[in-house]
Amino acid sequence: MLKYYACMTNPMLNLKGLVCCKYIRRAAVLIKRVQVTQLELGMFICDLNCNWIEHNFLFSKFKIDNPKDIQKIQSMGIKEVSIDTSKGLDVLSAPSAAQVKKDMDAKFLKHIEELSEPLREVPLLDEIKTAKLIRAEAKETIKNVLTDVRLGNQISIESVQKIVPRMTDSIFRNKDALLGLSRIKSMDEYLFFHSVSACVLMVSLSHSLGLTRQEMDDIGMGALLHDIGKVKVPPEILNKPGKLTDDEFGKMKDHVTYGYEILRKIPNIPETAILVTHQHHERFDGTGYPNKLKGDELSIYGQMAAIVDVYDALTSDRCYHKGMQSTDALRKIFEWSQFHFNPIVVQHFIRCVGVYPIGTLVRLDDQRLAVVIGSGKRSLLHPTVRVILNIKNRAFLRPLDIDLSDTKTICKIISWESPADYDINPFEYTDLLRK
Repeated sequence: MLKYYACMTNPMLNLKGLVCCKYIRRAAVLIKRVQVTQLELGMFICDLNCNWIEHNFLFSKFKIDNPKDIQKIQSMGIKEVSIDTSKGLDVLSAPSAAQVKKDMDAKFLKHIEELSEPLREVPLLDEIKTAKLIRAEAKETIKNVLTDVRLGNQISIESVQKIVPRMTDSIFRNKDALLGLSRIKSMDEYLFFHSVSACVLMVSLSHSLGLTRQEMDDIGMGALLHDIGKVKVPPEILNKPGKLTDDEFGKMKDHVTYGYEILRKIPNIPETAILVTHQHHERFDGTGYPNKLKGDELSIYGQMAAIVDVYDALTSDRCYHKGMQSTDALRKIFEWSQFHFNPIVVQHFIRCVGVYPIGTLVRLDDQRLAVVIGSGKRSLLHPTVRVILNIKNRAFLRPLDIDLSDTKTICKIISWESPADYDINPFEYTDLLRK
C-alpha cells in the first residue's frame, strides 16, 4: 500500500504510471503528516522525513512508546513526520501525507519551470575526456591527503591548490561533464568519491551564485577537504554497516571539529575553505552542529555546503542504504528549504544540478524508455534524451537522441524510472563511459 502512496505525484515529477484510485484513497486516510509538536505516545511513525544519515534511530518506522523518543526527534531539528494511523494514534486535524506531497510537488514544479539554464560553451562530448582525467586526479589527491593525515605526516595542500582550479575550468567549459561523472561512484570508496562530488557540486553552485573565481577555487578546496576529520573517527564507527548508537553518533559528529582543527594547522589555507569544512553540518534554522548557527550567523559557504553534503549523501549507495534518484532528492531538498536550508541557495542548486541529471532513466509519454544525456536548452524539464527501449514489449530500440526542448518535439517526460526495474545501467547509454 505504501508503494502506491509514494507514487502519487505530479506526472512531470515522477508519476510511476496511473495509480488505482482505491489505493490513493486508502493511503490518504492512513498516512498523515504531523508537526513534531503534535507527537504523542502511541503514534506510529512511518517516515522521519529527514536525511537518513542525520538520525540514529535503529529503524525509520516505529511506534512511539517512550517520551524520550519524542524529545530525541525534536532535538534533531525535525519539523514534520508522517504517521500511519492504522498502526497507532491519529491526529484528526492533520492533512494526509499524500496531500502534503501533492501540494509540495505543485510548488516544486512551479518553481523549476521558472528557472532557466544557459547554453554550454563547449560540447559535452568534447569536455568529457578532460573531465575524466581531472576527476581521477582529484580522487587520488584527496586519497593522498587523507592518508597523510591518518599517518600523522606533514600535510601539503599544493596538490589540492592545483587540481581545484582545473575542476573549476572544466565546469566553466561545460559543467555537465564533471557533474555527470560525479554520479558514477564506487560504494567501496564512498569517502573519496563523496569528497570529489562535493567539490564539483560546490564549484557549480558557486558559479550559479555568481561568486568570484577566487571564491570558487577556495570553496572547491574546502569541499574537497570537508570530511578530512573523518580520518580521526574510529574505523569501527566510520565503517559500521548499520545504525549507530547515541554514543557512536556523537563520536561521528566530532569529525567536523576534527576537520576544523586539522585545517587550522595548515599554513595559508583560505578561511573560506575552513568555513566550508566547519559548517557543512550546520542548518539555516539553527538545528545543525557543532555550533547550532542560525540564519546569517552561518556563512554563505556553510549554507551551500549543507545543501551539497545532504544531496550527495541522499543520492549515494552505501552498504546499508540505497541512494535516492536525483529527482526525489531535489524534491526533499526543496521541501526542507522551508526549515533547514536557505531557499535562495536551494533555488540556485536546483538550477545548476538540473531536475533530470545526465544518466537519469525516464519514461516518455509514448511509453518509450530513455536516458538523459544532456541538459535542455529551453528549461530544466526538457533535457536531451537517448531513447533505448519500448516499455510495452520490453524490446530494445536503436538508440535515438531527442532534444525535448525543441518546440517541434511532441513527446515529453512523465516520470523517472528505477534502473533496477529494467536491469539497466543507464550510464552505459551516455557518453560518460565512452573511451
